[in-house]
Amino acid sequence: MDLREERGRLLSQDKRIKHVEGAMWFVPSQTEGGKGYLVNLLAVTCTCDDYELRKGKCKHQWAVEFVRAAAEGAAPVEPIKVPRKTYPQNWPVYNAVQCKEKTMAQKLLRGLCDGIQSPPHPGRGPKPIPLADAVYGMVMKVYTTFSGRRATPDIKACADAGHLTRPPRYNTLFDYFEKPELTPLLKLLIEESAAPLAAIETTFAVDSTGFGTSVYRRWFDHKYGREMKEVTWLKAHAMVGTVTNVITAANVTDSSGADSPELPGLIASTDRRFDIKEVSADKAYLSHANLAAVENVGGVPYVPFKSNSRSDGPAAWRRLWALCLLNQEDFLRHYHQRSNVESTFSAVKRKFGPSVRSKNFTAQVNEVLCKLLCHNLSCLARAMYELGISPVFESVQASEVAA
Repeated sequence: MDLREERGRLLSQDKRIKHVEGAMWFVPSQTEGGKGYLVNLLAVTCTCDDYELRKGKCKHQWAVEFVRAAAEGAAPVEPIKVPRKTYPQNWPVYNAVQCKEKTMAQKLLRGLCDGIQSPPHPGRGPKPIPLADAVYGMVMKVYTTFSGRRATPDIKACADAGHLTRPPRYNTLFDYFEKPELTPLLKLLIEESAAPLAAIETTFAVDSTGFGTSVYRRWFDHKYGREMKEVTWLKAHAMVGTVTNVITAANVTDSSGADSPELPGLIASTDRRFDIKEVSADKAYLSHANLAAVENVGGVPYVPFKSNSRSDGPAAWRRLWALCLLNQEDFLRHYHQRSNVESTFSAVKRKFGPSVRSKNFTAQVNEVLCKLLCHNLSCLARAMYELGISPVFESVQASEVAA
């Protein structure tokens, strides 16, 4: 009995499995409430992603078979406990990293900001706070998960420890968050913070995730004759290494930003510092241009085809089609690496929050980028313990920022 058959046997105990009509059965989703899948016993198909990817019997089809067998008077279905897969944890190392991560992150961030070159100050008058100190304060404010005012003591403590020449005030940080010139700088810092792991990471995964805001969009709906509103949110697109879960490249758009067009840019940014061997992504990234972009940097794309995909296409498309058709188990083994990007997004949101405090769109984008940078600092701290690396950062040329 394979794993899908065992899971199907367990799923068959769900009383919500219903016969629709003819050969059609409805099987509810176990992870998403209110959602379900249609199983066609005559065509031997299912609408779930597992069947569409493998074209083989899924747990939903097995569940319907067990339900039918029980209804026809067969032996009662005995649930089988499927052993949960666990992963070993080096607890001494984990505990040491967690106890010292904040101190290590502050030192790593200082080394990263040392490479920021401030633009020249034209004219007369008092000099503005150094750009490196402003960026340091922004990232530490996000790292604490506090508001700007409540994060002031932590930022002052960093100055007392010698990480800042002078601590920026909270209103100064708010002003810098709203500077669009800092967006490309923060992207560069994310890429530079991942660079020390270039010798370790060769396989990558890409996806996007949403970050909530406290800003609402309002409009008058003539159909219903009343004002409507909905909360706005941002979309973070990121490429991560599947070994350490470090973010190698990122971009932030509004909620309407499509996934597929972001992949070539993420690949180009990652390729500047990493040797890309393979890239895994879900169906949203399936396109001729994206497959060619991965192959152009020497990598192998692992992107599943859609149900209406055909075999004809450019060379990169045909090669992936042959891989899926002739060696499906190997394809699925590599494609499974994509789950690491989901783990990365989960870690970012659990540690640094699933939403942003800023109201201005530019400030919201920069706040999300700071969250991703904080995650990279955590990854580096752990890698220093587990892998014995000593990060060295290059100089980052900042774009000119208005005083």
